[in-house]
Amino acid sequence: MTALSVLFILGPMGNESPEKFADRDLLFDFYAELLTEHQRHIFEAVAFLDCSLSEVAREAGISRQGVSDLVRRTEEQLYAYERKLHMAEKFRAEQRIARELLRLSEVESGEALLPEIRKLANELMQLTAR
Repeated sequence: MTALSVLFILGPMGNESPEKFADRDLLFDFYAELLTEHQRHIFEAVAFLDCSLSEVAREAGISRQGVSDLVRRTEEQLYAYERKLHMAEKFRAEQRIARELLRLSEVESGEALLPEIRKLANELMQLTAR
């Protein structure tokens, strides 16, 4: 699949940064079960399996425009779920804290790091209490 066909299939999504693609992937991981089976199947085929609109349309028995519209609406829905539920945001914060704790655990002067470790642990506790 060429870059031109990805742009045609995904519209503005085809010009997305790697971060936006990772966001969409993460949002799909968190919220896919909230989508209908039809939405999940078509979105996954187009966004992650690099199937063409024509292939997906033929398999689903709908038009290429129908596939394009469904993909766009599904992505909007994933972002709407995130605005309401903040699961991916919380996950990223937990990952950031875990990485920092791992980094601190590799430093030799353990006693001096206890206040920082306690601060990060409290931050993590607050995140998981929400």
